[in-house]
Amino acid sequence: MAEGERQPPPDSLEEAPPATQNFIIPKKEIHTVPDMGKWKRSQAYADYIGFILTLNEGVKGKKLTFEYKVSELNEVHEKKEQAAKQNVSCDEYIPSPCARHCAIEKLVALLNTLDRWIDETPPVDQPSRFGNKAYRTWYAKLDEEAENLVATVVPTHLAAAVPEVAVYLKESVGNSTRIDYGTGHEAAFAAFLCCLCKIGVLRVDDQIAIVFKVFNRYLEVMRKLQKTYRMEPAGSQGVWGLDDFQFLPFIWGSSQLIDHPYLEPRHFVDEKAVNENHKDYMFLECILFITEMKTGPFAEHSNQLWNISAVPSWSKVNQGLIRMYKAECLEKFPVIQHFKFGSLLPIHPVTSG
Repeated sequence: MAEGERQPPPDSLEEAPPATQNFIIPKKEIHTVPDMGKWKRSQAYADYIGFILTLNEGVKGKKLTFEYKVSELNEVHEKKEQAAKQNVSCDEYIPSPCARHCAIEKLVALLNTLDRWIDETPPVDQPSRFGNKAYRTWYAKLDEEAENLVATVVPTHLAAAVPEVAVYLKESVGNSTRIDYGTGHEAAFAAFLCCLCKIGVLRVDDQIAIVFKVFNRYLEVMRKLQKTYRMEPAGSQGVWGLDDFQFLPFIWGSSQLIDHPYLEPRHFVDEKAVNENHKDYMFLECILFITEMKTGPFAEHSNQLWNISAVPSWSKVNQGLIRMYKAECLEKFPVIQHFKFGSLLPIHPVTSG
């Protein structure tokens, strides 16, 4: 990966939209394979991959148990002191000290609600082993309540953004017709978080909390969905794919392990190393889940990962996975045909400057 790709300009991700912005309900724009060119040239693509890479940098070398600050409370305090000296009110432009901390906590609470709904919607008895139809009941509840859930996270002065942002939440949990889940749904959740950054509810400064607290909780809920309702992998490449369901935690998880004092890529196929370290590293948590869900030799059921374990450094693994993500997910029509575009992640070409 070119060095220039490692540090995307985060400015476009943090600018809250002007008060006059017209939010719209996102819709599909990629209808045929030739439309993929529009996607790769779009502002949405640039902002999405920039978001992924910014978070990738933020979690580099850090454990899931790393002590991080969710919001820059000192910065807020300093601004308030300056405003007091100038005898002006600062409440209009400074969030309350817990505002962004609360946004992180409210997102976790939202995901806890989705988790609770799984408990309240047990699988039904049916002839087919896979794709339990109770998932459709669970999904119908989310479909009905999504805007209310998002409204608990978004402040009232940004209420107009809720219907647009809520679409990405609904798209992030699988398909209720096919009862499947894949990397396109995972991408919708990353888009959901990106949109929350773009309207100022989250900040890219909070990148560690976004990944470790919110995205990691999302993963836990998705794994529970997959296990409870025996969801099919969407567009799985079988043994030749990286994983049946996820991709991003392998990228961010490999970044966490860069320059680790003793864990090397070869260790993730070592059961002892995984069991001792999975609570600290997303990548190893993914490996543990795979070994729980699949039987037989690891090299047979997860051949791509087995090959990656031979790569000499986590830095090279990370760079390779980013290239693979672009090629196998973001540049594949079967995945991107379902992506939706609105005012926050627009289909129009990248604007310069």
